[in-house]
Amino acid sequence: MKEPPAREAPFWIRHSNFGFALTLVLVALGFLVYQVIVWPPVGALATERPETTAFIQRFEASQHGAEHAKPLEWIWIPYDSISIDLKRAVVAAEDISFFSHNGFAVDEIRDALSDAVSGGGGLRGASTITQQVAKNLWLTPSRNPLRKVKEALLTRQLEKHLSKWRILETYLNVAELGTGIYGAEAAARHYFDKSAAELDEHEAAQLAASLPRPASWHPGSDSDGYSWYVAEIERRMERATFLRRRVSPP
Repeated sequence: MKEPPAREAPFWIRHSNFGFALTLVLVALGFLVYQVIVWPPVGALATERPETTAFIQRFEASQHGAEHAKPLEWIWIPYDSISIDLKRAVVAAEDISFFSHNGFAVDEIRDALSDAVSGGGGLRGASTITQQVAKNLWLTPSRNPLRKVKEALLTRQLEKHLSKWRILETYLNVAELGTGIYGAEAAARHYFDKSAAELDEHEAAQLAASLPRPASWHPGSDSDGYSWYVAEIERRMERATFLRRRVSPP
């Protein structure tokens, strides 16, 4: 007996792979269009100061409705009003090759990976000052790949549109230096009751040492790790004599 011809699968089944691929393409295009619309005006930072930052917005949101809300301390000041010792301390602590790289410190990344593999510990930070500016201003703490791609693109734009001194000025004005304390001027007033222009080498090293753990490492902290790091930054400053010249704009 002759078997009846097999019924053809419905269109939606026969073309399901195509439909799925088309959906992915449309989602990707929608995401790209959204990113173009909300992409920050990086070049404007060359002459304008940011009205707020992603880090500050998260802090303010965390204080909303809190029983003992902490006020935001943030004062923007020009580059010339910041102690040369603080500039030296921050570069020595965070990104010693800042003035010679294009936004990414390849040697630091390689060393960080090597330490992680050989030591079996967690990956140490290898972000440059430029990358940290991008994160502070516009990004979330998420480590997902798309956020890292956005960070890389923003970092390249910062290096393209801003001078090294403007990038450093921005970092010194937006970096978190204590809970609710952002920028050199607010930190200098809070911890030392003086302006950022008046900071000496030891005070500068204390503030620079706050950067990895601003909530617990700050002037007045009794942490042994913090005290060691302050001394280590002072040693780096003493060795890196070239920084006194490099942090001064031509």
